[in-house]
Amino acid sequence: MTSTHSTPTAAAPTSTYRLQLSPGFTLEDAAGLLDHLDRLGVGALYLSPILTAAPGSGHGYDVVDPTAVSPALGGDAARAALAAKARECGLGVVVDIVPNHMSVARPDANPWWWDVLEHGRASVYARCFDVDFDAGPVLVPVLADDGDGGASALDDLRVVDGCLAYHDKRYPLAPGTYAPGDRVGDVHGRQRYRLVSWRRGDSELTYRRFFDVDGLAAVRVEEPGVFDATHAEILRWAELGQLDGLRVDHVDGLSDPGGYLRRLAGRFGGWVVVEKVLAPGESLPQSWPVAGTTGYDALREVCGLFVDPAGEAAFTALAREQGVEVDAQALDEGARRHAATVLLRAEVRRIAALLPPRAGDRADPDPEGAARRGEEAVAELLCAFGVYRSYLPEGEADWAAAVDRARGRRPDLAPDLEAVDRLVRGDPSGEPARRIQQTSGMVVAMGTENTAFYRGTRFAALNEVGGDPSRFAVDPGEFHDGAARREASRPAAMTTLSTHDTKRSEDVRARLAALSETPEAFAGAVRRWTGRCALPEPALNLLGWQTLVGAWPIGQDRLAEYLLKAAREARLGTSWTDRDADFEERVRSWPGRVLGDPALRQEVASAVESVRAAGWSNSLGQKAVQLLGPGVPDVYQGTELWDLSLVDPDNRRPVDHRARADMLARLEEGWLPPVDGTGAAKLHLVRTCLRLRRELRPAGYLPLTASGRAADHAVAFARTSRGARHPDVVAVATRLPLGLAGGGGWADTVLALPAGPGEWTDRLTGRVLAPARTDGHTCAPLAELLRSYPVAVLVRR
Repeated sequence: MTSTHSTPTAAAPTSTYRLQLSPGFTLEDAAGLLDHLDRLGVGALYLSPILTAAPGSGHGYDVVDPTAVSPALGGDAARAALAAKARECGLGVVVDIVPNHMSVARPDANPWWWDVLEHGRASVYARCFDVDFDAGPVLVPVLADDGDGGASALDDLRVVDGCLAYHDKRYPLAPGTYAPGDRVGDVHGRQRYRLVSWRRGDSELTYRRFFDVDGLAAVRVEEPGVFDATHAEILRWAELGQLDGLRVDHVDGLSDPGGYLRRLAGRFGGWVVVEKVLAPGESLPQSWPVAGTTGYDALREVCGLFVDPAGEAAFTALAREQGVEVDAQALDEGARRHAATVLLRAEVRRIAALLPPRAGDRADPDPEGAARRGEEAVAELLCAFGVYRSYLPEGEADWAAAVDRARGRRPDLAPDLEAVDRLVRGDPSGEPARRIQQTSGMVVAMGTENTAFYRGTRFAALNEVGGDPSRFAVDPGEFHDGAARREASRPAAMTTLSTHDTKRSEDVRARLAALSETPEAFAGAVRRWTGRCALPEPALNLLGWQTLVGAWPIGQDRLAEYLLKAAREARLGTSWTDRDADFEERVRSWPGRVLGDPALRQEVASAVESVRAAGWSNSLGQKAVQLLGPGVPDVYQGTELWDLSLVDPDNRRPVDHRARADMLARLEEGWLPPVDGTGAAKLHLVRTCLRLRRELRPAGYLPLTASGRAADHAVAFARTSRGARHPDVVAVATRLPLGLAGGGGWADTVLALPAGPGEWTDRLTGRVLAPARTDGHTCAPLAELLRSYPVAVLVRR
């Protein structure tokens, strides 16, 4: 089937469909889905990174060669064939790119890093990586550590085929540093790198990383030559007319995000969105020439709309009773401080070394104390940002607020903080300013998202990328304000509900949102269940029961792997670097103990059944407002049906596209599916909304208001299609469905529709509305409108 629609190169797509490629699902496999995605109504195919990644990579964010398409994905021929077929179908192509870092975990797989290790500062690629060559040989933290700093592990070094070998890893030998018969230890000592204990990475590393991942080295794309080298292949695709858009990964990790994006815009004329987490109320810098973010801000607003604020007190009481911290600010502070002082100490020390001595300290009798104060001041400042990072000079208010907050927390460091403040404000483009801004985002992400979100488990649906667990719900007014701002300022920004980075899928969150309507019942269940089979740490225990209900049915292995990751991220009973074998075994065995207890298993299943239908209603509601609201909606692979995935790698499991294709064929024949466990109703909604967007290109935003006894349970808005003079597209969704049912349903509640000529049709059911007219307004009775589905998609013709 060939479509008649098109996606101009410089225009935003009407929607995107994200595909996660891997050696098991290649570019050729993606090309085979294009006809199906076209029939679904998708505007553009959105691919995970396709440049050459580390051997065996299952996600592509660990690039080792930015100059070539990954052979494991099919190579450039497969990419070109996919682009050509997409053009035939009228679909755009969007690709995820990773400018911030490259994988160095396998040096022999990364020719640039291999050359740096071999030649040091003299390498032609030395300027590509953010290495402190003045600190001596490049430290490579890979050796085992039995308490001797990795010294005994040096005995395992060998010279094999002209390389230094440590188990299965290979490292280069600099010219003239090895001759047969040389002691391996001496050979190692002659290199421009040092293999050291893996434990030294957090505190002594001499190259900048992606967060605390030693195997991902930062790339200096702020250098024009490095930008050219890392983007030449990507820009070549665009010049060939084979690329329409880019998703830029982890833009906050760049030295100068604004400068990078302006350079990118000057070379690439298509649609660009950036992975950027915005705090509530924060906006992207106006100087950035991008369409917007990848949509975590929209995710928070949409998810929160379906959470019942009345449930907050009961969930807070349960968490406090169970021994779970409920003070989100205190959790954040502690987790961020751990990130800054332990996990990212190497980065903090590098920043502190750039600070000049304070006045009067040039002859400090305690230079170690002065250095320690400098580190403490930098760490305190990094923990104090209310946003992920400031962008000077535009973000000076965010910078000033962080300095004030740090000074208030540590008045003893006030002189040091004031010195940092003067230095940074005096030269916003200088190295200290750049490194502090880069690192603040790392501290927030690692402290808040990767640690505090696994400790403060009061209500897990809120603990999402871009979320704010201290805000229990989003009222309709806040939701409408956010949507209107998006339409006014960034109408082509991406919106999303699930990604490869979300902590749990949209449908898990939707079911958890239903629990917010029955908090006392859930709290009572948690108390009973915990008394019979508790996890060994309170925050993990509360998270475990929420996860079990939210993702039910779930197998033992999937749940165990998730809980082990959650426990290590929380760093309360175990961690990635200091694993407690006994604790982890108790976690690993918990799913089997719960699911192996027939009575307990039945209780959990009954609890799930009590909110299952409400979860489906919430899923459909949030999908409708995302797909028809302002922005470019993304559909993450497989989520057109119910998808109960958890954090990666669980959300990268293979998708059964054949089952979805079979169901789509039935919908094309006119099938109106019920809302049931198959998820066909969600596929019907997704197809209807995506095709409508592609057909009508709706714009503008007009909140609509219901009236009547159940008015608070309806959320609706209108938009205007291309060429129309009056709003002619309306999305309607049900919120808080359990409360609605408990209050007697919609009864006399009606929705006032926009004025104008023509009759309204619900695209989901084909039903033509026969609205009553009241006081000159056209009103639709919600009991009739939402009889078949908890959502409606109205079009006036």
